[in-house]
Amino acid sequence: MGEFRRESAKIREFAIASLLAAVIFLMTFTPIGFINLVVINATIVHVPVIIGSIILGPGWGACLGALFGAASLIRNTLTPTLLSFAFSPLMPVPGTGSGSAWALLICFGPRILVGVVPWYAARTFSAIRQNDKKWRFASLFAAGVAGSMTNTLLVMHILYFVFKDAYAQIRNAQADAVYGMVLSIITGNGIPEAIVAGVFAAAACGAVEAYRRRDG
Repeated sequence: MGEFRRESAKIREFAIASLLAAVIFLMTFTPIGFINLVVINATIVHVPVIIGSIILGPGWGACLGALFGAASLIRNTLTPTLLSFAFSPLMPVPGTGSGSAWALLICFGPRILVGVVPWYAARTFSAIRQNDKKWRFASLFAAGVAGSMTNTLLVMHILYFVFKDAYAQIRNAQADAVYGMVLSIITGNGIPEAIVAGVFAAAACGAVEAYRRRDG
């Protein structure tokens, strides 16, 4: 009986991970991956990765993060923008005639960690006040924020250290002004996106946990 339950649990985890993977690709290649907050368009493509991390653990979370990175690589290769050189080694870096392998680090490194950090954040916050439902909701929100900020902070800082001159060129700015631009993106885009991710993570993961308690 115990073996049957373990197999059922594995099948359920695989089904949830598959569903979240499909949502990641759907969000990446359609407008539903973005929410209009009047001032900016906040991306929520990383939210399924965060949810998967909290519900399924860091192993599945890392796999979903890698899929997020792969989806970003495909999108930036097939439908490039001015900044696609930072996410696809097939896109030439401004000022050069070739792409950079560093783009793979930006594309995959932070996204994989988005699938790891929320699980540990949720466990850490929950351990502060065990069996407190309100605090558990707050811990899920904090885990969502942590996962989102992991993506924003790492992507923007790696981009700054690796592609500072190229970024300055596409923005028609001086190289010493780039870090100020990075900070403005972190505060202007990253913080609203983190709040949105926290709300979605708390709502979705809270609902799943409530269902699990009822299901025994």
